[in-house]
Amino acid sequence: MELSSKSEYALLALLELANAYQSAQLLQIRQIAARRDIPERYLDQLLAILRRGGLIKGIRGAKGGYILAREPSQITLLDALRCIEGLDIVPSVEKTTSEEAERGAIEEIWYNAEQAANAVWQNYTLQDLCDRVAARRQLDYMYYI
Repeated sequence: MELSSKSEYALLALLELANAYQSAQLLQIRQIAARRDIPERYLDQLLAILRRGGLIKGIRGAKGGYILAREPSQITLLDALRCIEGLDIVPSVEKTTSEEAERGAIEEIWYNAEQAANAVWQNYTLQDLCDRVAARRQLDYMYYI
């Protein structure tokens, strides 16, 4: 399993919005794109998906932009990934032939792996991600004698 660039860019954009949330600052596409090195057209598409998914709000106008729809501690990383990738997997039905039984067994294991991964993504929120970034930056600034 690998995180797609689509999901990575979406999470980076959400992280940027989470950092601006407490100050109620609206961020424009060009600001997010410049800060996170995401192509503006691609980011525009991702933000539209996140808006339709209810994770962010878009405000029109000269001073408009995007803001999270709810607090960063209320948005799990799984919420974001489901919105962007549609991660829900439906287990396959019972198969009858030998080849179908083999495929069914593989799909069943893949389903179990997806459920385990989803459980991990569900345990972390955007606020957790912000906290981890802050902790890593703090470690970068520390030095030892």
